[in-house]
Amino acid sequence: MWLAWSLFAIYLVGTLYLGFLGLKKTKDFSSFAIGDGAMSPWIVGVTLAASTASAATFIINPGFVYVHGLAAFMHLGVACFAGILFMLFIMSYKFRRIGSENKSVTIPGWLGHRYKSKSFAIYFSIINLLSFAFLVLLVGGISIVLQNLLGITNIVALLITLVFVTSYVILGGTYAHVFTNVLQGSLMVVVSLIVIATGVKLMIDNPDFWSVVSAKGVELTTLTNPKSNLYNDFFSVYVSGFLIGAALVCQPHIMTKALYVKSDKDVTKYLLIFTVVFMIFSLLLLAGFWAIYSVPSEALLDPSTGVFRQDLVMTKYLQLAFPDWLFTIISVVLIAAAMSTLDGLMVGLSTITANDFYLNLFGKKTLNQEDKYKAAHRVSHVVLVILAILTFIVTLNPPKLLGIFGQFGVYALVLTSLPPLLNGIFYKKLSLPTVWTFSILAIVIDIVLYVYGPAWFADSNLAFANPAVPAAIAILLTSIPALVIGYFQNRNIN
Repeated sequence: MWLAWSLFAIYLVGTLYLGFLGLKKTKDFSSFAIGDGAMSPWIVGVTLAASTASAATFIINPGFVYVHGLAAFMHLGVACFAGILFMLFIMSYKFRRIGSENKSVTIPGWLGHRYKSKSFAIYFSIINLLSFAFLVLLVGGISIVLQNLLGITNIVALLITLVFVTSYVILGGTYAHVFTNVLQGSLMVVVSLIVIATGVKLMIDNPDFWSVVSAKGVELTTLTNPKSNLYNDFFSVYVSGFLIGAALVCQPHIMTKALYVKSDKDVTKYLLIFTVVFMIFSLLLLAGFWAIYSVPSEALLDPSTGVFRQDLVMTKYLQLAFPDWLFTIISVVLIAAAMSTLDGLMVGLSTITANDFYLNLFGKKTLNQEDKYKAAHRVSHVVLVILAILTFIVTLNPPKLLGIFGQFGVYALVLTSLPPLLNGIFYKKLSLPTVWTFSILAIVIDIVLYVYGPAWFADSNLAFANPAVPAAIAILLTSIPALVIGYFQNRNIN
């Protein structure tokens, strides 16, 4: 236990130091939100990969592979990854150029400038609060690892996490996020390669590996899992995975990375770096298979209730696969992985709330831009504290499946953002009523299908329990029609 506390203390001190370095670089609200707009693409690429991977990839998602098999890996690790890459490469360049011209620091601000509508920016600042569900997922995942690593209660783990992350984000904003993510991302790459190498060795050393996995359920090794309530057909595994991966790029802590650099050439560089690093992270989902082979099922039962806990899969596998000292090191890095997304999301949410909600609704029109930014900077700090308190309250009794809870909130957010972002990037002539209609319609379709889809379409075999399925349908029914309408509105424009 002393080693765990020692390593965790070193990590805390090192990260706080980077937060102080961020404080020195943060001179105003703009630098708090997006830095100086001329960061190294190497730093941005690693930061983007680290903040995209998060607790879901490192802690939560291997549990879905353990329960649902190859279909879950193909959905979360392949189809979703392909969708993220596709959308990043087609959107980032023009998003950066337009954002630079308008001096945007957030996605709602970008949309407000692009569509020349303050009310549209306010609307999206409110919609972005749905990211709170992802905050709960991240903090809940960190708490699980901290409890196992340090032998502390959920309450203590939550307090350590929220007080620590909120503190260094308040200190340095985006610079603290970037500096700490470079450290966290580098540690994540090293540990990921160690875990992957060990897992591959497990499969090579045991020729019966896949037969043992298959013996526990042949559907665990098929490209779709007919027995799964989440990944039972081609649409639920591949189509919905690709579409929701593409939409996830619209999260505030992902798309705005394009505003961190100064040229399209830098965008290309950081996207290529992101591709390599995030592919390494995605391979960690294979740990679900390694756990099927090597972790006794009774090890995944909650000791107090006897209920199966799929969110313990990664932790228990690592505990079994590595000696105590190495397991401790890896666990600290898992915590870093989750915090790397948590800090970026907190920067994004606090910035959006201050810049696009507070200033648009309550900012005095008589104030100049500098004074408005000073006011937004102060408000962003207050928002950070409020977010931390609310997250603590919810995660005291977390939802049963953190992964599903987090997915549903994030998916609802990105669905509303996708139609206006796509039209704003691809077309010159923009129709605010069109994108506003499809934006609202997207979230309505998603919620209605998630709640009533299983009853209304009982014979369809669609896995509505998987939040990506109703979300993908909503994308097909809103983003594509919005693009088609935009095409006809712009076809005679040179």
